[in-house]
Amino acid sequence: MRQINEECGVFGIFNSEDASALTALGLHALQHRGQEGCGIVSFDGKNFHSEKRNGLVGDNFTNKDILKKLPGNYAIGHNRYSTTGETSLRNIQPFFADLYGGGISIAHNGNLTNAMQLRESLVKGGAIFRTTTDTETIVQLIAKSNRNKIVDKVIEALFQIQGGYALVMMTNKKLIGVRDPLGIRPLVLGKIKNSYVLASETCALDIIGAKFIREIENGEIVVIEKDKIKSLKPFPKKKSRPCVFEYIYFARPDSLLNGKSAYEYRKNLGKELAKESDEVGDIIIPVPDSGVPAAIGYSQNKKMNFELGLIRNHYVGRTFIEPTQSIRSLGVKLKLSANSSSIKNRSIILIDDSLVRGTTCLKIVKMLYDAGAKEVHVRIASPEIKYPDFYGIDMPSKKELLSANKNVKEICAYVKAKSLKFLSIDGMYRALSGDVRNKIYPQFTDHYFTGEYPIKLIDHLKDNKVTQLSFLSGKSTN
Repeated sequence: MRQINEECGVFGIFNSEDASALTALGLHALQHRGQEGCGIVSFDGKNFHSEKRNGLVGDNFTNKDILKKLPGNYAIGHNRYSTTGETSLRNIQPFFADLYGGGISIAHNGNLTNAMQLRESLVKGGAIFRTTTDTETIVQLIAKSNRNKIVDKVIEALFQIQGGYALVMMTNKKLIGVRDPLGIRPLVLGKIKNSYVLASETCALDIIGAKFIREIENGEIVVIEKDKIKSLKPFPKKKSRPCVFEYIYFARPDSLLNGKSAYEYRKNLGKELAKESDEVGDIIIPVPDSGVPAAIGYSQNKKMNFELGLIRNHYVGRTFIEPTQSIRSLGVKLKLSANSSSIKNRSIILIDDSLVRGTTCLKIVKMLYDAGAKEVHVRIASPEIKYPDFYGIDMPSKKELLSANKNVKEICAYVKAKSLKFLSIDGMYRALSGDVRNKIYPQFTDHYFTGEYPIKLIDHLKDNKVTQLSFLSGKSTN
């Protein structure tokens, strides 16, 4: 029930004979994080090689002829879902630049909140930009640095940027991983044989048979050279605040987050939702696939039957042609269909992980009634989304967020459900961390629900999409 779009996925591997092929596999596992475009840059000891394509990894990097164009023992890759910049081939990462002292390639997951300000300053200083993304701002800052060593150039650039980010960079000698000072965007470290691997999620390690070592810490820079790894922590120490939506939706269910699979967290969200919900309905139905873990947790707590009352079509392309309004109105039926044998004459508890604009929820509720449901009670396994994101998630503006403009009773009437319940913020924290939200030091970046943006939104302070900025006193990263 969302129209929140994924972030991006990054992957890098150092000192492997099959670097480009393993990178392609890693990106395939991270496909859920971005479907607009994909790219790989490799290094063969002398030259960098780059291949970028629009579309999915499986449609572009399974061809042996393409992988032959990416020789070398080092490679990094990127799956793109645009949160800044237009959708075009020039904006697909990884980016590559020849700097004084050698080349560098960079892949970025996240959003900078001061990129426009920095870009304006750089352009006034003579910089020429080739793309419309905030990632190129980082490249320009590194290039502009007068420091001698590449790691020092990177650190100087990092002290000028703000936002949520995870970076994987490759030079002719090093693989470098960076996680923002609050750890908003994810990055993990693994190893396969003698090769170190960096990736957005552990599922990318699993697909290539790499062993998960640990998460990159918030504010940490890891530098991998030959068979050695070095950890640098140049930023003032801060309490980690990972993005709560990684736990609720973005991470693949089998990926590990803080030692536990995303699937387990989502079941816990369903269990907490059940504790907060009245006894209604006689059958639990998830919105596939995102609502399934929460629905399982809900059913386990309530000891109620769980059924697949909605069947998802996994073969609908993202670019399906919708030429007329009459066809567009059938869009939800392209992805979901009602299993009437499980629905007819039943009072249904419909479970999903989030509700954004509400338009899809409205169509699903109608679909269930059309299939013969007696009642439809909607239960959402996260709090109400009232505020947009600026740290790397493509989310609607505040005027498009249903919960920012209607109360629960009005939303229930809008989606035409018999009843509606959202998980409370404290319930979400109990499910994810075993404790309620601490008002001074919350464990997550949770501005979607609270309006508390932990990093100042320099480029958006005059944007009417932001109507409440509640920074932590003395704890913001600016």
